[in-house]
Amino acid sequence: MTFPSLKNLLQSVTDVCKRFPLEMLFAFTGTLAYIAYIELNSLNFLKESWCMRVLMSSCLGLVFSLATTLFCESRLIQKPQRLVLKLTIAILAIGLFFTFSPLLNAADIIRFFLLALAAHLLVAFSAFTKTDDIQGFWQFNKTLFLHFLTSMLYSTALFAGISAAIGAMNLLFSVDFKQDTFYILWVCITGLFNTLFFLSGVPIDFSKLNRDFNYPKGLKVFTQYVLIPLATIYVVILLAYEIKILVQWRLPKGLVSNLVLGYAVFGILSLLLIFPIREKAENKWIKTFARTFYFLMLPLLILLFIALGTRISLYGITEARYFLLLLACWLLFITIYFLLSKKQNIKVIPTSLFILTLLSIYGPQSAFSVSAYSQKTILLHIFQRNHAFADGKLTRIHKISNKDGKKAVATLEYLIGHHDFDILQPYIAKDLKAVKDSLSKVKDSSGNLRTSKYDLLDQKVKWTANYFGLKKFSEYQYYTTPIDQNEEKYYVFSSRQSDIVEVTGYDFIINQVNIDYANTHDHYIIGKTLVEVDTKEAALLQIRLGNDTANFHIEMLIKGLVEDESKLKPYAQKSNTDDPSQFILPTEMLSFTKKTKNFKVTFRINTIRFSIDKNKNIKMLNYATGTYLIKRN
Repeated sequence: MTFPSLKNLLQSVTDVCKRFPLEMLFAFTGTLAYIAYIELNSLNFLKESWCMRVLMSSCLGLVFSLATTLFCESRLIQKPQRLVLKLTIAILAIGLFFTFSPLLNAADIIRFFLLALAAHLLVAFSAFTKTDDIQGFWQFNKTLFLHFLTSMLYSTALFAGISAAIGAMNLLFSVDFKQDTFYILWVCITGLFNTLFFLSGVPIDFSKLNRDFNYPKGLKVFTQYVLIPLATIYVVILLAYEIKILVQWRLPKGLVSNLVLGYAVFGILSLLLIFPIREKAENKWIKTFARTFYFLMLPLLILLFIALGTRISLYGITEARYFLLLLACWLLFITIYFLLSKKQNIKVIPTSLFILTLLSIYGPQSAFSVSAYSQKTILLHIFQRNHAFADGKLTRIHKISNKDGKKAVATLEYLIGHHDFDILQPYIAKDLKAVKDSLSKVKDSSGNLRTSKYDLLDQKVKWTANYFGLKKFSEYQYYTTPIDQNEEKYYVFSSRQSDIVEVTGYDFIINQVNIDYANTHDHYIIGKTLVEVDTKEAALLQIRLGNDTANFHIEMLIKGLVEDESKLKPYAQKSNTDDPSQFILPTEMLSFTKKTKNFKVTFRINTIRFSIDKNKNIKMLNYATGTYLIKRN
């Protein structure tokens, strides 16, 4: 076995940088931006936003630039014209930086993923825009897919090896590498090494690919014995369910959408993987499977349209339902095309999906415009029904049913969370920009500015609900999309002394907010002790004090309280029938203590809002705050 020389490695890197200079510049910029984001996490909201915008713009610029390079190479476009196209991509990437605001506007995160999907689809066919290059198109994408898997394997192995070395240094030499070191290492490997390795394997001779008829036997085995059986299982379940619907004459459940899409994904992927060998005499079963697959898609698509139509008629269109409807329409088009077309051009799949993806991002027909219009219509109807809409403006509601109040608050949060305050400005006389500026300066109980996007969203929803007279409905209802009520029971637990913390017997306290959100991290320096507070997942807290660690499972404490409601009755507060069950509990019922080698740590819950299902399992944790009390042994 011969190892590559340093000279050959440097030559490979040089060749990649010469062929893909703009792509590597985007990769380097995105890597630096992500490292800065890791270092600034939860410290500076404005700079975090800048880093995230640079990262997103760089990622999109890299993939769109790669598609442009492949197109230019396939069409033998000369350097001057190629430079103009690359410059256009760079300008568009810079434009996206000034357009995106991902930490304030959830819709921009969805736009980013849609643009990324469109860019990857463009890479798939940008070098194969001629009509007679289907074989080359298949071989090209097979090569890219296998090389991507290889690059990820190498990157993971490299990360694991270096991480083990860093861990050994921590253990043997007491070198204090923090957790951020491993995040940054992974970013550098995936951002630079992985990109370099992947781009080095991108084919350059496209005409040669058209003459390449090699086919990996493993793909046929994988397709024939894994993907096709999975697709068969899905279709049997769905057809049986359709028979059940016809017999019982009931509307389909929402889960049916996932099953139909699962069948479509496994089936189409199977047909794509075995496409080059479909004409061989021993593979006649492939044509039979393809024909059967598309015929069976027709009744399943009818089922999918009925399920979607039912949800949309009841709760309006959201981005998720828009994309499901768009996918259903695309699957109908693909099904009809492959049933009627004699050419069976598989390039139609990524090309049509690319066009639909672009159409769904911007414009009046986009997912965001359509869903915003739908949810605004629902909101306006609620206000009109409750006599709180005059001269094109929404006014304060003085009397409203619980059902309408809950739906109004859920819709308001959806609109604010996905489109920020601006979407409500035409319907509110008050200047929302000034309101937003003032809310961003509101301090928490510790006197710190609320810089988390979740805190800001919480403040905006509370302000809006209070402005419209819906305050009591915003106390516990925080959803990311408008949803229907199901068999859930809501609770609000509050400590009897949530505003006054008795610290006798403890050395210091730490107020903790947003313990209902996963992957949050805060750190403090107390004397010479580094204190790190993490929310590993919703309601699972971890506090590290130097080398000591204590874990708090909030869900276990809450579950113990709701299992026997007789113990809660003395602390129940009066509420309307549709309101959550509210209890003000003694501090000791909402506290639990852990002892470590050097510290005693008590966590006291101040307020927690959650729901349980009929089996008394925690279904949703809406909001929670608490306090750490710490004493040195």
